[in-house]
Amino acid sequence: MEFFRIRRDIPFMRYTLALNVASFITFALAVFFLATRGLHLSIEFTGGTLMEVQYAQPADIVKAREAIDRLKLGEVQVQNFGTSHDVLIRLPLRGAADGDAAAATLKGDRLAAQAFGALCAAEQGRVDTKQYTTPQGEQVSRASCSKADGSEPVQLKRTEFVGPSVGSELARDGALALAATIAGIMLYLAFRFEWKFAVAGIIANLHDVIIILGFFAFFQWEFSLAVLAAVLAVLGYSVNESVIIFDRVRETFRRFRKLTPHEVIDHAITSTISRTIITHGSTQTMVLSMLIFGGPTLHYFAIALTIGILFGIYSSIFVAAGIAMWLGVKREDLVKLGAKELDRDDPNAGAVV
Repeated sequence: MEFFRIRRDIPFMRYTLALNVASFITFALAVFFLATRGLHLSIEFTGGTLMEVQYAQPADIVKAREAIDRLKLGEVQVQNFGTSHDVLIRLPLRGAADGDAAAATLKGDRLAAQAFGALCAAEQGRVDTKQYTTPQGEQVSRASCSKADGSEPVQLKRTEFVGPSVGSELARDGALALAATIAGIMLYLAFRFEWKFAVAGIIANLHDVIIILGFFAFFQWEFSLAVLAAVLAVLGYSVNESVIIFDRVRETFRRFRKLTPHEVIDHAITSTISRTIITHGSTQTMVLSMLIFGGPTLHYFAIALTIGILFGIYSSIFVAAGIAMWLGVKREDLVKLGAKELDRDDPNAGAVV
């Protein structure tokens, strides 16, 4: 489906050199920020305690953060989660040995109890321990915050502890997943097209990933498992755009024998613009909806996708296609011709439907 068709090819490759110089500078800055500032890893990777509390009234985030900060527990994150009544609190890991999971869990529970006590005191309440029976018949104790009138201004909904060994394992597995994805993409492009396209495609994909990570390092946005999932999604999304362009390049080489390589690439990119606008425009609309209305839970996930989609379009057109052109991709690399077909004068020889 095409909303419009451009009759004259746009000379994209004419501006490749200047734009790739800008890309190299951006890439170098991203690497610099990653090396000097590093990523602000979430507790999934570093270990820590996650608390979810619910207020009877809309939560005052500033007041809750000040109450937690008075405990001097380190870098604590307090943010809305879901509704305006729900608050998510991340407490850093403190003084727990890596090999002692029981001691680390106990330490996390104590930190959560201190934090909940501070929140309860800020609401002029008192912490009590209540016993109740679950639907499965289990006896469970739960900390509750009660005021003199019997109301509960804040409730502790759940507490989750992530140990340092689990965090390091998640970080290692995430890096392995990223490496496996990159290797798989390179092999796919090498078998599907030609090694020059594989090199161009993987450089473009690394360009997108490093720039996303550079943004997170520069602004010190929280890098969580959700953001890692977004980075992996961007890898697939970016390579899909590159494959569309590379496939059209191969088709154009078959149809137009007299065009030079850079004219072939310009024609291939121009002929896919309508598809790019429809696909990426609709995807970006959905991602922006998550960014605006998704709340803190999806905020950084949507930011990573937004950056990745925008740079993915750019890198597929100017980085991947430009590098393939500089590596000297030609018709003989993609089209296997017989002796009779080489002697034809028909510019549309070898066309496929």
